Amino acid sequence: MAGKRTFTMIKPDATSAGHTGSILKIIEEAGYKIIAMKKTQLSSSRAGQFYAVHQERPFYNDLCAYMSSGPIVPMILEKENAVEDFRKLIGATDPQKADPGTIRALYAKSIEANAIHGSDSDDNATIEGDFFFSDLEKY
Repeated sequence: MAGKRTFTMIKPDATSAGHTGSILKIIEEAGYKIIAMKKTQLSSSRAGQFYAVHQERPFYNDLCAYMSSGPIVPMILEKENAVEDFRKLIGATDPQKADPGTIRALYAKSIEANAIHGSDSDDNATIEGDFFFSDLEKY
């Protein structure tokens, strides 16, 4: 279902600050159907696997440490034009540059602790969703 599904993940800073419910409300009010969701915590190794594409970047080790520092809430969402619309809903990576009312403008602490991840393409949404939900036969 290209174009109808995306992957997102509420990050450790937002879960530890108690923003999970508020973020879920925004997502649902924006018309997304939650297809799969769980609360989990990544090991440093598992975070490294998820972010392997950034392995050569200078921030990789810090990113893995941050993403394994507390619980996360990965989800697969469904809606028409899911990826593009969700990127607008979450806002710019830098919360100082995020449009008012976006999830990052409301809940992100910094560029690094930016509250939520959103897939940047249909292909990546599938890859990232499968990383967390490969145990589901159909979602």
